[in-house]
Amino acid sequence: MRLTVNGEDHDLAVTTLTELLAALDFEGDWLATAVNGELVHRADRSGHALSDRDRIEILSPMKGG
Repeated sequence: MRLTVNGEDHDLAVTTLTELLAALDFEGDWLATAVNGELVHRADRSGHALSDRDRIEILSPMKGG
């Protein structure tokens, strides 16, 4: 499936947001995720099915100030 993650195109064999995070080595409960501009809460990631050409944003907090 062709997906755009944080502005970069990926061709991955994943079906859910949880699978995508694992495939790209994103870990932690502190991640924020959005699919096609809509926030997906952590509890909903495993059931959130992805579709070809979805746009996913994965955000993590940054240190500093």
